[in-house]
Amino acid sequence: MIDATLWGEPVSPFYSPNVTAQIASEPWQLVGYYALRRAIFAEEQGLFDVSDVDEHDKVATPIVALSQVAGMPDEVIGGVRVFPIEHGTWFGGRLGVSRRYRSRGVVGTALIFAAVSTAHANGCSRFLATIQLQNVPYFERHHFSCVQKVEVCGQPHQLMEAALAMYPPQVAHAGQPVNGARVAAELRRPRAA
Repeated sequence: MIDATLWGEPVSPFYSPNVTAQIASEPWQLVGYYALRRAIFAEEQGLFDVSDVDEHDKVATPIVALSQVAGMPDEVIGGVRVFPIEHGTWFGGRLGVSRRYRSRGVVGTALIFAAVSTAHANGCSRFLATIQLQNVPYFERHHFSCVQKVEVCGQPHQLMEAALAMYPPQVAHAGQPVNGARVAAELRRPRAA
């Protein structure tokens, strides 16, 4: 292995400037999706002993955020799942972003947009998610409102509901993924009164 400081300067890690989100459609994407969930929710946060996989994963649609290299998907850097629970109500959960991409501001936005829009296209009339308390302001900026306080895995969370009107019904599939930078810029744009 080459020493990263061989020429006297540390080498900065590569961050893909292009991030997309889509339904996981290839085996390597599913492997990366579950590995990232395990790393975040079991290893980093300690919410689960070994794995966070549960009965909802049998029916859930996994959505992945992918870094791009030369216009090609390269690595799973985020994930979320969506699934119907009853009569048009869908649930989003297990949203997580790779530690090195958390401050970029586009990965979570791409995942949220892909998740809610995909559910909306599949007949969702109400979209709910349980959010860790420190992330509530982030979701409020993404047009979610608080419904009630809940406890998940012994930790306080906020049950939140998405404003579906802000998320056009569109399935985020491989041929039409969500562009993270585009939706993040749209979110920052002031809305006309």
